[in-house]
Amino acid sequence: MTTWGGRFSSDNPGTEARAFTSSFRLDQRFYRESIAGSIAHASMLGHTNIITGDESESLMAGLRKIRSELDSDGFPNDYSHEDIYAFIEDKLHKLVGPVAGKLHTARSRNDQVATDFRLYVKGGIARLASEINQMRTVLLTVADREVQTVFPGMTHLQVAQPILLPHLLLAYEQMLKRDLQLANHAYLTADVSPLGSGALAGVPYPIDSEISAKLLGFSQVSRNSLDAVSDRDFVTQFLFAATMTSIHLSKFAEEIIIWNSQPYSLVSIHDSYATGSSIMPQKKNPDVAELTRAKTGTMIGIMSGFLSVLKGLPLAYNLDLQEDKEAVFRTEDTLLPAIKTFSGMLSTLTINHEQARKVAESGFSTATDLADALVQTGMTFRKAHETVGEIVHHLESKNESLDSLSADTLASFAPGVNYETIRLDTKSSIDSRRSYSGTAQVNVTLQIEEAKSHLAENRQLWGKRSPNLDL
Repeated sequence: MTTWGGRFSSDNPGTEARAFTSSFRLDQRFYRESIAGSIAHASMLGHTNIITGDESESLMAGLRKIRSELDSDGFPNDYSHEDIYAFIEDKLHKLVGPVAGKLHTARSRNDQVATDFRLYVKGGIARLASEINQMRTVLLTVADREVQTVFPGMTHLQVAQPILLPHLLLAYEQMLKRDLQLANHAYLTADVSPLGSGALAGVPYPIDSEISAKLLGFSQVSRNSLDAVSDRDFVTQFLFAATMTSIHLSKFAEEIIIWNSQPYSLVSIHDSYATGSSIMPQKKNPDVAELTRAKTGTMIGIMSGFLSVLKGLPLAYNLDLQEDKEAVFRTEDTLLPAIKTFSGMLSTLTINHEQARKVAESGFSTATDLADALVQTGMTFRKAHETVGEIVHHLESKNESLDSLSADTLASFAPGVNYETIRLDTKSSIDSRRSYSGTAQVNVTLQIEEAKSHLAENRQLWGKRSPNLDL
């Protein structure tokens, strides 16, 4: 069935073309949003007396029955319909008769699909936020458990300064928090009802767009009908929020892969989140982390592909926009399982504490602390930096570490400095970093509590945003 056959010389135009342009298989995924949008529209038509109250009730009852049947039985193996709308309208005709033809009064498929897909994307954003918050919960749980764990802070993949492991975990928690800000912006962009815009120019009926918008849970109604039917900014913003989340996951996955490697051996991945080799029996591979890293390439491809679709489209609706469904669905199917599985891997990660401390103490990691100590004697930081560099070069040439720094050696490079005041152990280094964003335990403990508070508030916010599709 098509919804536009009258203009054409055949009721079955272009079998190949119809198969190519059909979106029915994709559309099935948001049938509940589609039916909710139609119920809201039928209700509005009745309230504004565009159709009678009885006709409105008949349409809504039929739509609810279709929804109930699809909920329980799913879709038949029938792909003769060009899209979900033709399928539902066909079923509605069979249930309620000719009055089904009145459902499309004051509505185009253009504003219909824009409305229904906004509903779906709002739900998709809420699902993404839920998974992000679950991962934040795992991060904070591990941070609490490892609140005193010394860990190497690195730059250029070289040991740089000792930090607390929770400080590193909280860095990723901050990234996820920003991802939620992007998701929130995408949600607000999607939270605008285009219903009532018609094909592009509005409709000549005395509709009340606020009625259908309120029923569907939209906070606003679109102000421009041309923009309303062609806008897919809400899709691109969702894709961007999801892609940034994936990029942050990829960064974290890379770290875990490095930590898990034998040269570092800072962590051990649980057997349930690793795989083996078909030829090397000793191998235990971090495949969950590696595949999470790889999925980010897919995510970037989806987003850039859809942006390319949009870049040259004239107003108003073009069938190119049908590609938004696959972009969103593939994004969800790629990212949500990745977050969930990654969170499971993280929650079961074993930290090798002694090795982490050993690595954190290597590579002259407290050299900056020695420079800071020299500054306290009145030396400029530039001079202190140079002096400590010379000390490191001297010790390195003798295959020694800062632990072996003697009073005589210090005096030969920095005469008059009291050796007894120098503290170069990792605990002293970490405790000294008390600046607002620093790694000192007093800071980290406070940062964990602040993150927990924000997490609770954010869960509450998104808990209110689950779309109500049971009209």
